Amino acid sequence: MLKVAILGGTGYTGKYLIQFCNNHPFIDTMHIYANTTAGENLYNIFPELIGRIENQTIKSITTVSADYDAYFIALPHGTSVEIISKLLSYDKLVIDLGGDYRLDSNKLCKEWYGFSHTNEALLQSKIYGLAEFADYSSGTKLIANPGCYPTAALLSLIPIIKYFEMEIISISVNAYSGTSGAGKKADANLLLSEMDGNVKAYNVNKHRHEPEIYQELSKEGKINSFSFTTHLLPISRGIYSTASIHFNKLVKAENIMDTYLDAYSKSQFVRIRENPPSLSWVINTNYCDISISVKENVLIVNAAIDNLIKGAAGQAFQNLNKYFGWDESLGIKTNLFAINNY
Repeated sequence: MLKVAILGGTGYTGKYLIQFCNNHPFIDTMHIYANTTAGENLYNIFPELIGRIENQTIKSITTVSADYDAYFIALPHGTSVEIISKLLSYDKLVIDLGGDYRLDSNKLCKEWYGFSHTNEALLQSKIYGLAEFADYSSGTKLIANPGCYPTAALLSLIPIIKYFEMEIISISVNAYSGTSGAGKKADANLLLSEMDGNVKAYNVNKHRHEPEIYQELSKEGKINSFSFTTHLLPISRGIYSTASIHFNKLVKAENIMDTYLDAYSKSQFVRIRENPPSLSWVINTNYCDISISVKENVLIVNAAIDNLIKGAAGQAFQNLNKYFGWDESLGIKTNLFAINNY
């Protein structure tokens, strides 16, 4: 049985980490740590959990100890670098849901996240935790959970890059997110009065998930041309991704479909759909629904995920389960609360 600590457990993602810990058959102890909410009790922060999860007092992150077998880190970008280095010195598993260890070099961290990384060796040795493709055999105990946009985009694109890289001219990804992707913070741009009935592109040509997607795609094959554009939707949650891949020759739809069906034949959480998915099919689940459409030399791949689950807490638990050699659905599948808020 595992003892687990959740650092940053009172944000949107933290609520699902708590839920999955509570439902996991091999976790018997869970403690929640935070900064600004330390000292409060869980029921005051998440009253919807009353009667579902045992109440506890939120502990201060400054008091976290080596007493746990695994640590989930759900802290803002740039705040977990030193904490994670300390936790790894305990020789325990650390799963970081933030962006501090996703990129492979300090140069990229400085360019896209605005801070200089103090442990570049960990950037190189970490496991990049795209659960359907991650390799847990290296012996490292740091798993960098992918971002929500990269999860949808990479699951859409990796199968095609692996087998058709020499025929691909360009890849363009247009992706859309609900407002919870920005985290649990006050931001005038995310107010209901700003977003209701509104859609807008943001961080065009400068979104920090762009280098993450390109980095991981480049490990699968050569990328000649790549673009990534993000948009904000007037909804609370969900990621919708549309990838356009142009080939240098005509491609057969059945060959493309066979590639995707083979890539995900053993996946419990990627579903290949005949028609473009709707966000409503995946909200409150850990599924990624993917559809493909081929016309002459163009492939369109649509994907939908819940950013708080498949794009964060659910994938983190897939990584936990696969790291320990358990069924990857433990704590996740069939145990989601029927709560349609954050």
